[in-house]
Amino acid sequence: MQDFDSLKRSIDSTKDLESVVRTMKTLAAVSIRQYEQAVDSLADFSETVELGLKMVLWDSQPKSNLQAMQADGTTGIIVFGSDQGMCGQFNEQISSFAWEYFSTKTSKNKDLAWMVIGSRISGKLQDTGADIDFEFSLPGSATGIASLVIDILARIDQWRREKRLGQIYISYNQRISASTYKPHVLQLLPIDPVRFFRHKKRSWSSRTLPTFTMNRSVLLSRLIRQYLFVTLFQACAESLAGENASRIASMQAAERNIKERLVNLQSEYNQQRQTSITEELLDVITGFEALKDL
Repeated sequence: MQDFDSLKRSIDSTKDLESVVRTMKTLAAVSIRQYEQAVDSLADFSETVELGLKMVLWDSQPKSNLQAMQADGTTGIIVFGSDQGMCGQFNEQISSFAWEYFSTKTSKNKDLAWMVIGSRISGKLQDTGADIDFEFSLPGSATGIASLVIDILARIDQWRREKRLGQIYISYNQRISASTYKPHVLQLLPIDPVRFFRHKKRSWSSRTLPTFTMNRSVLLSRLIRQYLFVTLFQACAESLAGENASRIASMQAAERNIKERLVNLQSEYNQQRQTSITEELLDVITGFEALKDL
């Protein structure tokens, strides 16, 4: 059993820890908002790029993939994790999900190539048997996402040539609410024109059909580049928002444990204080009785 001084120090340090946890929870909530704003800021640009692709692909067969992106070969997986800790099972869940999801789609592990975004998830995937080709660090704020995506796109070109990739997927944790998320998979390449004609009847939003004067191949290549940029940017921002949602959940659990700890420490402190007061009163009474008998 602790004495008064050690109990008081324990209570003070636990209160300090509670303050730190509360601050981290607030910072995580603020971070979520900035990544949400980053995704929202690209909404109009993303719509413009998709309309441009729809325009260029207007005369193509909707049931065929873009021929320039077709190739039989290895499946590439880009997995978004975290660089920072204190985010619960965030990295464990997405690494286990990605490994199980893609292992069932291929007969051999050598048919899978891995690129990871976040240093902490690299070890998790390597523990499952994955060979990591490229690893990137995550930015500390939304302003650094664009430069990260540019670096990823440069590596993807090299990756496709070296590994002869046939398909590339993105796997990341997508935020659902303030403190929850779920694993998500998105096909990055090849791009399927069908996704730009979701309705059964192919129609344009206005009476006048769009047209263009640039070389079709050049325009398509540039639009695909912008489409890949937007898709990776959104995946990165949503993953970072999911990471902070996981951090909020962890901080909430820590906050509950700290409160329970404080209640127990305060109860023990009050009990010892009451015992001490009782002992002091008994000493006074005993002394009084002894003096009375003199």
